Amino acid sequence: MIELCIDAWRAWAPGVEDAAAWAAWADAPHAIVDHGEQPACDFVPPMQRRRLSRLARIVMHTAWPLCDDDEQLPFVFASRHGETTRTFAMLDEIGRGAPLSPTQFGLSVHNAIAGQWSILRGQRGESIALAGEADTFEHAIVEAAALLADGAPSVLAVIAEERPATAYDGWIDDVPFSYTLALRLSLAGPGPRWRLSLRAHDGSAAGNDLPHALRFVRAMHHGAPLDHPWKTRRWTWQPIA
Repeated sequence: MIELCIDAWRAWAPGVEDAAAWAAWADAPHAIVDHGEQPACDFVPPMQRRRLSRLARIVMHTAWPLCDDDEQLPFVFASRHGETTRTFAMLDEIGRGAPLSPTQFGLSVHNAIAGQWSILRGQRGESIALAGEADTFEHAIVEAAALLADGAPSVLAVIAEERPATAYDGWIDDVPFSYTLALRLSLAGPGPRWRLSLRAHDGSAAGNDLPHALRFVRAMHHGAPLDHPWKTRRWTWQPIA
């Protein structure tokens, strides 16, 4: 069982960016049409910004304001699928017999965004990049809680997914649209407290209508408990008064 405080959070999806827009979406969740929109990220210098993929941009856009200038915070980046757009583009180049770009390859690996965050922010502490299954969100929280237990005053945990190319239809079915959720977490901060617990699950179908991270945005808005079963694991979120 884990207890922690969510001292600040930000989320992004196409056309849904500020707190008011997310509150409206939480009250009436709906499918969001993804036309490939991406944040401008004007706070990143142009030479570095041109290297940011769409996935990296939405991560920077959400996480950047949660970390003060020159503040050193452990960083947890989580994504089940990662840089599918970059990877698909490289596979297309291979299929056409075109030479691969070493830069594109280097930026396609799963920890590239965590590395870009560390470079752009001057972060010298711990950073973690992880990928799991449909409950990748909860695994990111477990990693963040471990960093807090080791003495970190706060941790940034970010989960992000980009809507993959249509060629992945039939294989990737858990990314209805591109999104990211960034959480600033602590053990005893000013934010609302939540308890995350894990118990065994019988493996029956979960029936979730949205990815876990987006369902948690709704739970935060309503202050309601949340149940996330996946295969042999059942995660339960409970707000603490």
